[in-house]
Order: sequence, then structure tokens, then C-alpha cells
Amino acid sequence: MAVLDMFSLKGKVAVVTGGAGLYGRQIVEALAEAGAETIVASRNIDSLKVLAGEHRARGLDVSAMQFDQGEEESILMLRDEVLLRSGRVDVLVNNSVARPMKHGYQDDASTFAESMRINATGIFLVTRAFGDVMAERQKGSIINIGSIQGMIGPDPTIYRGTSLSGWYPDYFFHKGGIINFTRFIASYYGERNVRCNCLSPGGYRTDKHPAAFLKQYSDRTFLGRLGNDSDLMGAIVYLASDASAYVTGVNLPVDGGYTAK
Repeated sequence: MAVLDMFSLKGKVAVVTGGAGLYGRQIVEALAEAGAETIVASRNIDSLKVLAGEHRARGLDVSAMQFDQGEEESILMLRDEVLLRSGRVDVLVNNSVARPMKHGYQDDASTFAESMRINATGIFLVTRAFGDVMAERQKGSIINIGSIQGMIGPDPTIYRGTSLSGWYPDYFFHKGGIINFTRFIASYYGERNVRCNCLSPGGYRTDKHPAAFLKQYSDRTFLGRLGNDSDLMGAIVYLASDASAYVTGVNLPVDGGYTAK
């Protein structure tokens, strides 16, 4: 097989949870452009239908399904709907995330527990539901979307002079946990040829970021900038495709050098 053909996802079925967000949109686009039949799923089916329609207008095979990552019954229904429609799953991208702790470190215990129910227990249940299907076919790739905030502690200096902060303990807790969960899943399914890797993005630039934050964050990276709307695309296709057939249990930072500095 020619090396570029190894990156092709033609004939594969990919499921992406939470694909309408900042990084989710480019994940869906990358998988579909690489040739995968791509199914995007979250609670907000209306926004997903708009997203899927935009991609289909370009000739890409993208469809939307609704599910609630906080409910096991909904997760199993999504799995069954995907199998009924497509017959199999080759790629799962655990991208969906809830951010219920609006008051950060001083928020109440029930809000922290709600975050864990969706972002920890929910990801475990999604991974098991689809991972077991892949294991039966003895082939598949699971990609967990982590974060640089799962790798290092918060740096308050990047927020100086702004109203922003990084004091969200639930996010650091479950993004750190997903990196080692990736290693667990890579081990559990490894003998059945199902790979599991984690991709940890850095910050994504938006028009809402104050100038002070943009400068201070950018100064902390080797490449001198935040992420953009295409920075994850190559890494996603690599981890989803046969180009990474001998790669599992890895956490790949895509952060412009933020965590290496």
C-alpha cells in the first residue's frame, strides 16, 4: 500500500460525539474528507443537522444522531442505531464534553458530580459500548479528546489583566483521567486489534478572547499562537487511519509546544 493510501478512511464508519463545537467541527470535517462515513452525535440534534447538511452539500457523507452521554440507555440506543444503519463502527472519537461548573472551584459538590457523571462515567460507557463492537470485528480505532489541561496545572499568568481564569477542577480532573483511561483501554482491547489513543489540544482562538490573554498565551507556546480551525485535522486522520496501525496507548499533544515549554 502506498503511504498516502494508508491515511485514507474510505469504506470506514466513524462516530464522533459532540461534533458541533470548536474542535468537534474540524474533527468531523477531517474524517469525512478522508472518506469516512461520519456520524456525529450529541444532545443538540438541531445544530448537528445543520452541520451535517453543510457537509453533505459538499458531497461528504455526514449524518446526525441524537444521544445523551449522561444516560447509558441513550448511549446503547446510539450504538444500536449506528449498527442498524451502517453495520459496523471502525472509528470512535470521544469528543463530547459538558462544562456545568460555571462557578469554578467554589461551585457546589452536586455540580462537580454532574460533570463526572457525563465526562467520566459517560465516556467509559460510550467507549465500552462501541469498543466491544470493534473487538468483535477485531479492528478499530478509539480516539479520546483530552486537553493540555489534563497534562499540566493551570497557569494563572496567561489570564492576567482579564476576567478569565483556569480554576475549573472538574475539567482538569477528567481530562487528566482520560489520558490514563486511554492506556487502560489500549491494554484491554489490544489483543483484539482495537487501538486507543488520546489527542490533547491546546487553546483554540476565538474572537471573544481579550488581547491580553492572546498575547500571554501565545508567548507561552513555541509557535506563538493559539489553535485554529484546521490544526487537529491531520492528527485525527492519522490516529483514525491505518497510518497509525502500530500506535496505541499514546497521548499526542497538539498545542504549538505549550506543554513542552
